[in-house]
Amino acid sequence: MSKKKQNNRMDNMHKKKMKKLKEKIDTSINAANIERGVGILLTGNGKGKSTSAFGMVIRSLGYNYKVGVIQFIKGQQLSGEEIYLRDKCPHVTFYQMNTGFTWETQDRSIDISAAEKAWSKAEKILQDEDYHLVVLDELTYMLSFKYLDEDKIIDSLKNRP
Repeated sequence: MSKKKQNNRMDNMHKKKMKKLKEKIDTSINAANIERGVGILLTGNGKGKSTSAFGMVIRSLGYNYKVGVIQFIKGQQLSGEEIYLRDKCPHVTFYQMNTGFTWETQDRSIDISAAEKAWSKAEKILQDEDYHLVVLDELTYMLSFKYLDEDKIIDSLKNRP
């Protein structure tokens, strides 16, 4: 068989395979007719979790969606994300707990009070259906340190409009 015939045969096989794959994907997309929210929990050691969340913020802003960002733990020093979002993005509501790293404050009652204040801001945003994306950056620390009531948080997330 000539090289040209081989290439044509391979091209035809590829087209058939891709057509079948497209039909399968299109059927799956058409069947997904329930509009619902998505919860994403990013965990792990090291860097990258907040960066990933801010990638989702940028994507949402690209669609002109309203975004809420609540940062637990952060806030003692300006971050690039904060500077940019506060100055350039009116669709973003941005709040920081403002204690910095809780392991540096060494005062549980102050940290709990700050966490509760930040959570009250988060709760209001979560209840507002105009927000398409809500980032609760470093919230898991507040749970692992027992600064916030886990059941209350889960309830707020489940009942988000």
